[in-house]
Amino acid sequence: MLKQSTLAAATALYAATIPAGDYWLHEVKKGQTLRIVDVAGNQAADTLFYNADDPHERYCATSTIRTQGNVYLGLGSRLLSQDGTPMLTIVADTVGRHDTLGGACATESNTVRYALEKKTMHACRDSYVLALAEHDHWGLTKRDIGHNINFFMNVPITADGGLSFADGVSGPGQYVEMVAHMNVVVLISNCPQLNNPCNAYDPTPIDVLIWEAA
Repeated sequence: MLKQSTLAAATALYAATIPAGDYWLHEVKKGQTLRIVDVAGNQAADTLFYNADDPHERYCATSTIRTQGNVYLGLGSRLLSQDGTPMLTIVADTVGRHDTLGGACATESNTVRYALEKKTMHACRDSYVLALAEHDHWGLTKRDIGHNINFFMNVPITADGGLSFADGVSGPGQYVEMVAHMNVVVLISNCPQLNNPCNAYDPTPIDVLIWEAA
């Protein structure tokens, strides 16, 4: 199901562009709305959420999938923590389906999926580790990097229960929008992956916007 937002970009409290391969770490307050925009199309935004008041509570794919009975995320999906507490709800979505099974790329997984010589290539997990090291006031380390959401990424489940990485289903200017139910720390790695067809082997920028609580 698709739904356009009623919010105008010009009224946003905050707006930023995340260059391809870079990270973005920011707090979104309870009641505020966060929009992630796929600027050029088919770019994966690997995203983690933490409770800003207790960062050891964080987004949990298992709780989210089990509660909603769907392995894909979309309009109306409630993103739950490991305690089963709603962190955010998707309230607008022009794409229709987002992945939370494929995980973030890492140098190790690049060697498994692609080739041994790909190990030296930059990956989302590197961005996560760098972000937490450069913002250590949150008290988070690489041990706190859990299962993420891949907004705009297409990871179909095969007939035998495996995962496949396919061409993206998003397009230029498509977006997903969420309302926060608690103060959340949002960590996005704008995926630098050059080996995955989801972004046509060409990483591009992502925009993020925040609106004040209604």
